[in-house]
Order: sequence, then structure tokens, then C-alpha cells
Amino acid sequence: MPVRIRLARYGSKRRPYYRIVAANSESPRDGRFLEQIGTYNPCVSPAAVTVKSDRYDYWTGVGAKPSDTVASLIRAHK
Repeated sequence: MPVRIRLARYGSKRRPYYRIVAANSESPRDGRFLEQIGTYNPCVSPAAVTVKSDRYDYWTGVGAKPSDTVASLIRAHK
């Protein structure tokens, strides 16, 4: 079961709000996930990113691969 760290979209139409989640790579985008490890809100200026860095480090340590978008958000956040 390959695990990906990716965004799951929440919020209403035209007001997106994302959760950064660790999920099975075969699960749907907004479907079942293993753990929520952060949030991303692009609607505020500047965009708000929160990440539980200890949980992110844990998931990457056990082999989870972040998506390109999540990887760039993490780089900008640190």
C-alpha cells in the first residue's frame, strides 16, 4: 500500500480550503485518508499553511511520498 501525502479539497464553491493528508495512493482525492497532518488556505493573503512537522517527518520516514504541490508548500513553510 503506497502512501502519498497530498491535498484534500474542502470548503465551498470558489472558497477552497485544503487539508494536507497522508492517504493510500489509490484512495480518491477527497476520500479516505490515514491521518490529517496539516492545512492550507489559499484564500487569505498571504496563504496560510500549517503542518504538524513531527507527523510529516514520520510519514516521510516510513516511505510516504509527498505530491509536488505539498512538497513546494512544505519548502515554502520551513
